[in-house]
Amino acid sequence: MSKLFSLSFFCLFLLAIPALAHNVAAQDADFIKQNPGALFVPFIYLGAKHMVTGYDHLLFLFGVIFFLYRMKDVAVYVTCFAVGHSITLLSGVLTGIHVNPFIIDAIIGLSVVYKAFDNLNGFKTLLGFQPNTKAMVLLFGLFHGFGLATKLQELKLSSNGLVGNMISFNVGVEIGQLVALSIILLFMTWWRSTQSFAKLAVAANVIIMTAGFILMGYQLGGYYVEQTTAKDAAILRSMPLVARAVEGSVR
Repeated sequence: MSKLFSLSFFCLFLLAIPALAHNVAAQDADFIKQNPGALFVPFIYLGAKHMVTGYDHLLFLFGVIFFLYRMKDVAVYVTCFAVGHSITLLSGVLTGIHVNPFIIDAIIGLSVVYKAFDNLNGFKTLLGFQPNTKAMVLLFGLFHGFGLATKLQELKLSSNGLVGNMISFNVGVEIGQLVALSIILLFMTWWRSTQSFAKLAVAANVIIMTAGFILMGYQLGGYYVEQTTAKDAAILRSMPLVARAVEGSVR
């Protein structure tokens, strides 16, 4: 009974995560657009909110700490992740480096797949080698940071107070990460104390990997639709009569 309850709780936890909003909420975006300039506290709130509701970031963190029992190890890996996403979050927004959001989010989904595969000892068993886990967490942290940057770039942020706002947002992200990490650690501490953990650890990581593949497929599908729509629009524009009709309908 305990095993069934644990697995059910874990599945419900994972199924509930994608229901959370991942993009910047409309009311938050409107507030930022209507109030240009230095907004330190709102951006701290926005960063924390985005991390706590960022299901892809949470899934990756969940996988990272799944088999970490010592707080020292948790701190090292979480620091690697924080350094990675801080670098690309700040540089992406402040320098204007833009990467297609669908591709970045697909890579973030891949990071979830990687970590679950690593937890299942897949690299050693199937491929005969083991990547440096800390380096991989840092590497994927860089992509997670670009994912955060793309969400902010969609807001067309004012250059007035941008540096301070981005630092505030990053501080908020770290606060949100600590909050989410605390909840995950509490859950993992409880689960590890039950007999079901050893029995269900493999199944749990298979579920995490599946969720990662779903995220990848969803984002790659979005990229395909975006590119197909852009090509169709380009073809229409190349046809003078159709272009005029389209322009007339828009007007």
